[in-house]
This record gives sequence, structure tokens and C-alpha cells, in this order.
Amino acid sequence: MQYEFLKQFPRRMKNVGLFAVLTAQGIQKTTWKQYGFARFDEQMNLIMAVLLYIMEQSLKEENCTMDDIGAYIDSLNAQHFGKPVSYEECRNLGDFIVNVVLSNEGRAMYFDGYDFERNAYQIMHIHYVANRVVYLDQEVKRTSYYLTDDGYGLLLSTLEIESNLKLTIHEMIFQLHLEKQSYDKAVDDIKNVFNLLRIQMQKIQEAMGRIRRNALDYSVKDYEEILLENLETISDTGRKFQDYRDMVKKRVKELEEQNINVKRLDPEDVEKLGHLRVIETYLGRAIDEHQRILGGHFDLKSLYTRELEALSQMSFIKRFPLRTALYDKVLKKPSSLEELDYFLRPLFGREPDKSYNPNQAFRFQRMSRRREADEYGEEALDFDEGAWRAEQERRRREKRLKYEGCLACLLDFAMEKGGGSLKELAERPLSGEERRRLIPNVEIFKEIMVELIKSQRIDLEALRREKSEFIQEASHEFQLNEMLLSLTEKNARFEPLKGLAVYRMEDEECAVFDGAQDEAGGRKRIRCSNVWIEALL
Repeated sequence: MQYEFLKQFPRRMKNVGLFAVLTAQGIQKTTWKQYGFARFDEQMNLIMAVLLYIMEQSLKEENCTMDDIGAYIDSLNAQHFGKPVSYEECRNLGDFIVNVVLSNEGRAMYFDGYDFERNAYQIMHIHYVANRVVYLDQEVKRTSYYLTDDGYGLLLSTLEIESNLKLTIHEMIFQLHLEKQSYDKAVDDIKNVFNLLRIQMQKIQEAMGRIRRNALDYSVKDYEEILLENLETISDTGRKFQDYRDMVKKRVKELEEQNINVKRLDPEDVEKLGHLRVIETYLGRAIDEHQRILGGHFDLKSLYTRELEALSQMSFIKRFPLRTALYDKVLKKPSSLEELDYFLRPLFGREPDKSYNPNQAFRFQRMSRRREADEYGEEALDFDEGAWRAEQERRRREKRLKYEGCLACLLDFAMEKGGGSLKELAERPLSGEERRRLIPNVEIFKEIMVELIKSQRIDLEALRREKSEFIQEASHEFQLNEMLLSLTEKNARFEPLKGLAVYRMEDEECAVFDGAQDEAGGRKRIRCSNVWIEALL
């Protein structure tokens, strides 16, 4: 099966079907209007309220007759809904909800969920309530209603687990499946845990964005809630994940040694080994995400404190109208311009804060924001914002096309013979158009080669699986993995490509490209290490 996340799809669709069938049964019934419930949301609220009453009576093991349901609806109507209906009409409304909407007048209800493993639809029976005969006072025969498993599943799915307990519960389930060696289920559990960690990190980033825009718009209650969630997440989760990872590594090693030294593993053990490797991968990613949350927690506290302090300092700033306090007085007495420095001097009285981070000296330096702003022409001018944004988007698209053209040339060269050196590519006779696509400018070519050498080996199949399982925002900057996937999806000739292997060759020869153009329009000669680019097909 190509997509692992489509396993147990009918089980998900059963939960969807519980709501879908209920909605289909309740909508477009003219009977509702007889009792004053004309709006769809009113109808659904009353149906769920009746289901909750039946569940409460079922849990208490008490009878739930139609008289009880009618009295319950009458009480709700008198206290909340205020519809002009009598007790008898409330009883008839309860009979309509239970026997027509929830029971489909005794006819079976079905919902089809597609099973991608069997490549066919799976028919699922939907049944919300059931009934039994009871005797009141040992003489009066009545029908009592109670919830089925589907009814309980529907209601329990409507009440979310508190956010601070979700991670703990999923972690407990993961630990249980790991101890029972149910590795296929543990894979789904650790993916859920990782998704919860990713969601928590996104919450921190969104909170920091809101604080930067306007700290007063972010309430103290919201700040307290996210801090408590962060503390719950980072309390001892990292240590537990490391212990789980050590346990999984030990079991993987045992199975691998058994496969090498004792006997070949049977298909079941091979499947377990595959699940364990997936679990180990996600545990590593979960530990990394845990560290990001820990750093984001302290960044959030620092940012909120700094923004509030800045807002508090603004109250001490004395403001005055520039026109009346400066312009009008200068116009009345132009000779005062000679003493203008007394007015402007306080603006430059404070020394700017200076700091030096030695780590930046050893980090790869990308284009500075000021230089990027100059490239895109971001100046504080009076202009049409819509036209400006359209122009920026056009420039970004042009720059992306240059990156894609350069990378496509390298892939074509690698796939031509399965691999080749950069020196061979430099010595190959290329037309002017081919050379412009290969080296649109020195900076782009250098950035792509640096990213390829840093990656060394790129598994496109793994990148596709990761992309199918997680939703990520598109980046305006150059991302090697993202652009490789984009090229393989848009160009049929790259579909056979499974990955890339890039490494420096041991020879001392260099690849030389003459006449390359830089961003300023000048001509330069590029000398770089000889690199081997191999296409994995």
C-alpha cells in the first residue's frame, strides 16, 4: 500500500458516518416546523440533548420511557427554548426524535466507508438507540430506550479531552503498545504524539506573532494557558522519549543480530523490525521537537516581558504636535533655524545598544535583509500597495525559476549516465542558453552546490512520504528538498529519480566555470572543488 496513513480508514469513516447519517436523518423533515423548531441548528441541539438524556439514564440503569423523554423535553422547552408547545406535543416530539430520526422508523441504516487496503467499500451498520420492554409497578408494560455502542461512540467523540491531558494519554497508550510489542499500533501512537508536539510548537509561534503585532491584544489568561501547556509538555517528556528510544534501539539491534547470526527472520519479525525503525525515527524527531518547544517557551517569556516593558515606557514619552511646535514657529521667525540643533539634539542623545555574537562568525552567511530589501526594491515610498505586492511576487517567481533551471540542469546531467563530476560538466561545450540556465548568477549556483554538498545523500521517497503525512507552509526562500520534490512532480523525465548522492572527489582538480555573471552584472570566474553527483534510479 502506497500511503500508510490510509490504513484503518473505514474505522475513521465509521466515526464520520455516525454524524453524517444523523444529519441526513434530521435535515429536511417538515415535522420539526409543527413544533416551532425550524432552524437546523435548533434541531441538532435538541437531538443531542435527547441523546445525552438517554445516555444518562442508561448509565444509571434506570428506565427511559417515552413519558420520561417527553417530560424532559417539556422541561428544557420551559427553561430554555420557549417554544409554544404543550406537554403532549413535547411527548410527540420525543417520539419523532427517537423513532424517526434516531431509529429510521425501524429500518436499518448504513454508511459505506472505503477500504483502501481491500480496494472496495465496507458497509457499516449505524444504530444509535435500542429498546426493551419493562414493567412499571409490575403491571404496566412500557418500552424503555437505551444507547447502543454507536450511540456512546457518537456522544463521547463530541467531548474533547483537555489539551493538557492529550499528550499524556497518547504517551501512555504508546508505552502500553510498546510493552505488548504491538509495534504496528505503536507507530500510529508515536505519530499522534509527534503531531501534538508540532501543534504545541505552532501555538507558541502564533502567540509570538500576536505579541509582536500588539502585546495588548494578547491577554494574561492566554499567556498563562500556553505557559502551563508548555510546562506540561516539557516537564519530563524529553527524558521519557530518550528512554523509549534506547529501548527501541535495543530491540532493533536484537532482531538484526538474530537475522545475521541465528537465522533469517520470518515475515512477521521483518514487519516488526520495519515498524521499530519507523518508531525510532519518529522518537528522534519528537525529541528534536521537544527541544524546539523548550527554546520557544523561554523565547515567548522573554518576548512578552520585553514588549510589555516597551509599552510601559511609552507612557513616559512626552508628545507634541510637530506643526504647531516647530513649523509654525519657524515660519514666524526663520532666524531660529540657526538654533535648530537644540531641538534635534535629544533625538541622538542615547547610545545605540551594541552586541557581538562570535557564533555568527562561523556560520554560513546568507543574503542580508538590507541587501534583499535593495534587491526587491522595498523602500518607504508612497505607492499602490497592490501593485507593489504583485511586483514582489513576480520577482520571487523569476528568482525561483532561476533556482529550478539550475537544479534541473544538474539533475539532467546526473541522470544522463547515472552520475558524473562537476569538472566534466564544466568542460562540456554548452550553448549560451544552457549556460545561463546552469549558472543564472554566481550566488544562486554557489548556494545550490553548498546545499547539495551539505545534504550528501537525499532520499526522495522518504521526502515524499513525509510530505504526504505533514502539512507544511510554503517557503519564499530556497529550500533544496522542497524544490527537488517540486521538479520531480512537474517534470515527467525526473519521475524515475529515487534520490541523489553528492560528495567531494579526492582528486585535487577543480571545476572552473568562466564568464559567470554575478548579481551586480559583472563577470567572474568560478573555481570550486570537484564534486561527484550521482542519480539514484
